[in-house]
Amino acid sequence: MPQSDDERLVALEARLARDDPRFAEALSAGRPAPPREYRRTGAWWMLLGAVAVLVTGVALADGLLIATGLVLAGIAVQLLDPHRTRPERRLPPFL
Repeated sequence: MPQSDDERLVALEARLARDDPRFAEALSAGRPAPPREYRRTGAWWMLLGAVAVLVTGVALADGLLIATGLVLAGIAVQLLDPHRTRPERRLPPFL
C-alpha cells in the first residue's frame, strides 16, 4: 500500500528530529541552524590548542610536547574533514 505524501513528510520530520534535534528545533522556529555536519567549532578549538602545544614544544625543545602537538593536530584535521562519514550504530553481536 503506497504511503501518502503527508505520511512520508511526517516520517521525514521524525527522522530529522531524531538525527539532529538542534537543527530540527531551529527549523521549526524559523531560524535554522547549520546541520551537525557543518558545525566544526570544537575541531577548530582543538586545532588551535594543538598548534599551541606544538609551538611550545618547539620553543622548549621538548620532544614529548612536539609529539603531543602533532598527534592532536592530526586528530583535529581529521575532525575538520568535510567528507568524514559518521560511524554507523551497530548492535552487539549477542543481541
